[in-house]
Amino acid sequence: MAEDKKAKIPSQKMPEQPASERRRNFQEVPLGYTPEQARLEASRCLQCKKPACVEGCPVGVDIPAFINRISEGDFVGSILKLWEKNSLPAVCGRVCPQESQCQGRCIVGKKDIPVSIGNLERFAADWARGRSDIPMPPVAPKTGKKVAVVGSGPGGLTVAGDLIRKGHDVTIFEAFHKPGGVLVYGIPEFRLPKEIVASEVNFLERLGCQVECNAVVGSQVTVDELLTKEGFDAVYLGVGAGLPSFLKIPGENLIGVYSANEYLTRSNLMKAYLFPEYDTPLVKGEHVCVFGGGNVAMDSLRTAMRMGSDDVKCVYRRSRDEMPARAEELHHAEEEGIQFFYLHSPLRFIGDERGWLKAVELQEMKLGEPDASGRRRPEPVAGSTKTLDCDLAIIAVGSGANPLITATTPGLAVNKWGYIVADDDGKTKKAKVWAGGDIVTGAATVILAAGAGRLAADSIHKYLTWGW
Repeated sequence: MAEDKKAKIPSQKMPEQPASERRRNFQEVPLGYTPEQARLEASRCLQCKKPACVEGCPVGVDIPAFINRISEGDFVGSILKLWEKNSLPAVCGRVCPQESQCQGRCIVGKKDIPVSIGNLERFAADWARGRSDIPMPPVAPKTGKKVAVVGSGPGGLTVAGDLIRKGHDVTIFEAFHKPGGVLVYGIPEFRLPKEIVASEVNFLERLGCQVECNAVVGSQVTVDELLTKEGFDAVYLGVGAGLPSFLKIPGENLIGVYSANEYLTRSNLMKAYLFPEYDTPLVKGEHVCVFGGGNVAMDSLRTAMRMGSDDVKCVYRRSRDEMPARAEELHHAEEEGIQFFYLHSPLRFIGDERGWLKAVELQEMKLGEPDASGRRRPEPVAGSTKTLDCDLAIIAVGSGANPLITATTPGLAVNKWGYIVADDDGKTKKAKVWAGGDIVTGAATVILAAGAGRLAADSIHKYLTWGW
């Protein structure tokens, strides 16, 4: 009977800015649940005895428990339950691919729309932010051990949060002038406001973590120096995969061709979108083409639209069905007026006499047999090309491993792509050094990096407690 009653509660759609308005501003697109909406959505949860949603969460959040507290109106209890496993609930509630992880396994979703776990996680975190009456999670007595965390992206922040609560001293080293890693340089304001990231970092600082910005490990100080001169007992490397990848076609050196890494960093971390308050230079093309089909491509497309371009195109060599971007991000881009050129691949960029980009030549493609990724391989259609006006090109076809750390750390094994070799628990071939996230796996998601951080933190704690 209880399940029948729950089945009659409709899914609560999160309010959003209208597409006609948001396409020209950088304010967050989803507006968040009201307490009433959150309690209604939470009441749809069946409270399964064997919750498959938890199995789908890389950091193992007790999802039924935090949702149950929301349904009861116990918002303090909900955030405390989330903090037990996740130090970044406001971030994960916004940018995790819940549809393919926890929500993808929700039993309610077998017959109806699954419970909106991500939206509820965001609600609990947003409700708690700025409140001084919520107790901090417990921290174990000091162990006297020191851990250096290199990189303040989702993996590094997760490691720091876990280890500080286990009683170890933690210092985070961040190369940029603001902590957050890809959360601040890669993900746009309209998808993840920077004040949200700053609040999550502040939470870790209140727990006791130290954060040092403008600290380039591998240049100003090496990993070995952290372990010797600086007196750290262990090091975690969570430096991401921020080395841009390019198309390797003629004309990529023309003015107006950006890597997505540079374009988004200029806009997000360096705040080009707030001109003239910030005077970071950024080309605002009249005819913009973004190459790629992942979330970074969607972020680049939607940023270009908000920067003032009316003609913004996505060029992707496969069809819509093969796009790796989250369905929500693709849907938002379509609503905002982005044009999609599926089954097209760039052949060359064309410039004017001054060296400025003015056009791109495309090859039409068709889908052949599946490749190693399981997606059908794109193949050229003989004799079918076209040229598009293009004065701003953004290359969003992935990224690689920056060699700075690996080149300056003897004994750190890497694979043929330059990524660090590490065990499942993050332990590298070098004693006292762990690694995780994109620098091990290649570019992936925020929550997978956090999951790797959770495993590494447990491994580091065991080492600091019982030895290697």
